[in-house]
Amino acid sequence: MITTLAPTARVLIVNDDAFELATTAASLRQHCISVVGEAGNSYIAENLFRTLRPEVVLVNLEQSGEASVGILQKIRIVDPTLGIVITTACPDLRIFGLLEKNIPSGSQVIFKENMTDISILTRAISESLVAAIEGSKMKWVNFDSSKHEHSQLLLMGQMTNIQVDTLKLVAQGLSNSEIAKVRFVSEKSVEQIVARIAQHLSITPDRRRNLRVILVGEYFKWLGAPKL
Repeated sequence: MITTLAPTARVLIVNDDAFELATTAASLRQHCISVVGEAGNSYIAENLFRTLRPEVVLVNLEQSGEASVGILQKIRIVDPTLGIVITTACPDLRIFGLLEKNIPSGSQVIFKENMTDISILTRAISESLVAAIEGSKMKWVNFDSSKHEHSQLLLMGQMTNIQVDTLKLVAQGLSNSEIAKVRFVSEKSVEQIVARIAQHLSITPDRRRNLRVILVGEYFKWLGAPKL
């Protein structure tokens, strides 16, 4: 009975990419989804939520990952039955500094590379309403990868949380000594962690290439940066 609400569900879209925001809203409206609001950032999203009271919030999780999830956690408290759908170009949420336990219950998470049809999104909107009421764990929707993608996911999945956090700090431009101070460890320990990260990502030592530059490139690739 709840799933019949999908065609008329009141949806608020949050996306800092103006083009993607507009095209997503237009596509959903063409498929009988009532898009009641469009927000370009979390601040606007919070204000629109208070005035529009949507049934579902659709969030694009990119650079502002932690901030976006923070808003979702706040508005879920206001409305425990709120459906939540998250789209992301990164299959490992730890890159955003997030663990699955940080994601509100019932959230439907869609890996963008696998969103081959708008029906995947509309179905996730419908299912998010049910999942929110049932208090289900967050769920990856239609998560299916090619063999090449799967091998890359395995490489990322083998990394520990400490290694992922260190990779994030490297991408932020911190030196090994600065990372050591942040993590309260020795600089030697950081060097070893960085070396293990390189091994996990199959990066072989090469004096002609700067390891940190390569690691930063890997980080932004996982974050969903466009391929050059």
